Amino acid sequence: MAKRRTLADQFKARVALEGPLGDKTIREIAARHQVRPNQINTRKHQVVEGMSGIIARGGKSEGPTEAKVKDWHAAMSLL
Repeated sequence: MAKRRTLADQFKARVALEGPLGDKTIREIAARHQVRPNQINTRKHQVVEGMSGIIARGGKSEGPTEAKVKDWHAAMSLL
């Protein structure tokens, strides 16, 4: 039995971004990168959903709040 390939997140993102561009079919992209077409569709939907979340937040990341950072610093000072 063949060992499953582990793909880097950067590779997955690069392949997923080719899908929405529309200049090549999903099958062409899958053949070029040696992945299954359903993997590209799954990643493409994740990219679209993620982008809509970024646009809804106005491009701001959802990092820790200032209160959480202060709590973390307080906890670290006890060590």
